[in-house]
Amino acid sequence: MSYPDCQGTGTATVDTSVAHSGTKSVRVNGATGYCNHVFVGTTSGVSGLGAVRFARFWVRHTTALPTQHVTFLAMRDAADGNRDLRMGGQNGALQWNRASDDATLPEQSPAGVALSLPLATNRWTCVEFTVDGAQGRLRTWVDGAEVAGLVADGTPTQDIDRQWLSRANWRPNLTDLRLGWESYGEGADTLWFDDVALSTTRVGC
Repeated sequence: MSYPDCQGTGTATVDTSVAHSGTKSVRVNGATGYCNHVFVGTTSGVSGLGAVRFARFWVRHTTALPTQHVTFLAMRDAADGNRDLRMGGQNGALQWNRASDDATLPEQSPAGVALSLPLATNRWTCVEFTVDGAQGRLRTWVDGAEVAGLVADGTPTQDIDRQWLSRANWRPNLTDLRLGWESYGEGADTLWFDDVALSTTRVGC
């Protein structure tokens, strides 16, 4: 486990009562407040995947994403001062966030948020993404369908990736994968993660 800033009451444990497949999952009790950041993760094999990498994980949680910013996935970017590339939520919908400049994907305008979607509660959801470090591109799928607001395709589009691509030559070099919970203000949740996979090709649900 890791506690990026300071250790509070957030916890991560192996749970044998809830699982997507098999008999175990990782349960995260995500608490409100800056000191409650808690993650489990790995560096094993991540850098060896090369510039283009795909990930798939199943997540189940109990509380709708809040209005304020939260994170449940983080990856350290060696090409960005080891600051994190983060996936989480804001304004009730999924988003990507770059810790170094706080850019979001999609933009947090009403039109941008509408091009993302909430993370369903009380059921397992399949989340997939790919990051192309050579081209500086990013794509995201939820339950097998690409999410228009969570795509950075190299061509700036208002309300989607215009802010994200305003940084020239964003070329991420990701060195780990961590799942857990960060709340920067309000927002508590209980989450389970299962069937996590990393690959050089799309894994699928």
